[in-house]
Amino acid sequence: MIGSAGHLFNVRICISIMGIVGNVFLIVCVSQTKFTRVKTFELFLLGLAVANLEDILVVNMYDIITIQSSSIGSNILLCRSLKFLTAFGEITSILFTVLISIFRYQKLRDAGKRVNLPIYLDSIRLAWMVSGACVMLSILLSVPIFAISLQGRVENGTRNTGCPPDFFQCSKTYCPVPNGIFKYLFIILCNLLPLIIVTVTGCLIVVVLLNQRKTVTPVVSVSGSSQLGRKSRGGLRHQRSTIAVLAAMGLFQVDWTLYLIFQLTFSPADLPYWGEMEFFISTSYTSISPYVYGIGNNLFSLKNLMKR
Repeated sequence: MIGSAGHLFNVRICISIMGIVGNVFLIVCVSQTKFTRVKTFELFLLGLAVANLEDILVVNMYDIITIQSSSIGSNILLCRSLKFLTAFGEITSILFTVLISIFRYQKLRDAGKRVNLPIYLDSIRLAWMVSGACVMLSILLSVPIFAISLQGRVENGTRNTGCPPDFFQCSKTYCPVPNGIFKYLFIILCNLLPLIIVTVTGCLIVVVLLNQRKTVTPVVSVSGSSQLGRKSRGGLRHQRSTIAVLAAMGLFQVDWTLYLIFQLTFSPADLPYWGEMEFFISTSYTSISPYVYGIGNNLFSLKNLMKR
């Protein structure tokens, strides 16, 4: 591996190491909470961190073991299994991000009218059920990997028997029907639809925050500093958490928009470092997002670091 692909590989390994540390620490921080006191948001964060960690580890295994080692590339079952685990981790991470964005919007919507009344997802039992449904859906959407064809088109009298960088084996000029169906269903259901949901939810959260700011401002000026002093600490903590969620959603939008453009515009024939570019994009969100959530929700504070 030389040139741009080599530099991209080195950068991705550094980001992956940072991501492993961040996700492990996020898992440890959330796991310190007693089981009976775990809240829905913490459960979703835990699911996201576990999915991120699995995705980072398997992506690097898939790259190093199969693409870098052509002697192992002929093991089709190994290729399918690692790609299945890669897709499973990516989809699970995406679905938990969608859950977090929807949950935060529901908590903010009509908060003034509900006061302390819970929403449906505040039920930890329902949160566990929804989390389990996300895992099952991820498995279901990843299973077709074992059915698609991995035999690429013969070019220049040779055929690459290694694990393909483009696992869909669906280029602009050659695309078996099952591979094409799976590729575009995967893009629509696992990338485009979640991207739309996160974008719309993010816009709705911003609108709610702006409306809350307009309604709260005149009340604060009349009531004086005593009431503000009692509520400022909890309000600032919740505001910081919401900003972190919005920042993570923005990172999600940038990352998976680039992934969609990359998938729909280029092919392995156009870019010799196709595999590294795809892995780099998918790894960046799973590696950076735990720090955004952890710092924004005060989980990566100096106080927590000293405790552990």
